[in-house]
Amino acid sequence: MYTVIIPIYNEEQILPELRTRLMAAITGVEEPFEIILIDDGSRDASYALMTAMHMEDPRIKIIRLSRNFGHQIAISAGLDEAKGDAVVLMDGDLQDPPEVLPEMIRLWKEGFHVVYTVKRSRRENPLKRLAFRSFYRILHALSTIQIPMDAGNFSLMDRRVVDVLRAMPERNRYISGLRAWAGFQQTAIHYDRDPRFAGKPQMSLRRLIQLALDGIFSFSNVPLRLAVYFGLIAAAASFAGGFYVIYAKLFTNQAILGWASTILSILFVGGMILVTLGVIGEYISRIYEEVKKRPLYVIRDKIGF
Repeated sequence: MYTVIIPIYNEEQILPELRTRLMAAITGVEEPFEIILIDDGSRDASYALMTAMHMEDPRIKIIRLSRNFGHQIAISAGLDEAKGDAVVLMDGDLQDPPEVLPEMIRLWKEGFHVVYTVKRSRRENPLKRLAFRSFYRILHALSTIQIPMDAGNFSLMDRRVVDVLRAMPERNRYISGLRAWAGFQQTAIHYDRDPRFAGKPQMSLRRLIQLALDGIFSFSNVPLRLAVYFGLIAAAASFAGGFYVIYAKLFTNQAILGWASTILSILFVGGMILVTLGVIGEYISRIYEEVKKRPLYVIRDKIGF
């Protein structure tokens, strides 16, 4: 059995086309399947459309969250309810083409536990493409595990991998990183990411930045080490400057410059202190979220389970 998990947030313009293309893609699949749509606090007619889709086809199941918990949490809610031997994650804006699913299933049947997708190209504005490209490369360079570059949530995972992800308790979740951390035998499919089918992007800039920070701080302690290195560099520079001042005072007639060099030194050290505190604060805020042990999400309704 297969499970397809799709988080939905204000996608009323896309849902009919999403259903048509998804059903066409999995029509030739011999094994049974279920589709789990997670309504992540939509404020348009998405939930009503999904309910109608379930009435027409009971294989379409719905989880309605009590509010907008975010993309990664919505995926986690779907993982908790998925019953499939293989589970597919994909976005609901049709930038992830459903037509790739048969190839994913074929590779899974060949023995791969994870089939993730890598974007050859993006049909988005240049600034956004640059931001995503930079993020993946920074994460790849800083991470303590090998997270594939340009690989997002669109993937197929074996039941064993899904069970590993479900056992991970962290609140600030970056699914692509957790999937890579789980290990097992993984392979990639390359595809061209389509433009959004309709409507405006639902992931705000703030959410994208937060997701990027979750990816970096959840899988790397390099920012903390960089803070230490910058501190050592600043301390070494201050010692060198101090020795130079003593030498100039005792052994030369050169006037020691005061105001400008002092102010610049204070600004540099002060800036480094604030950056270091900010990095430490990011890690502490994640510790704070973990120790509260609130549930990841709250379900308002479930249909079809």
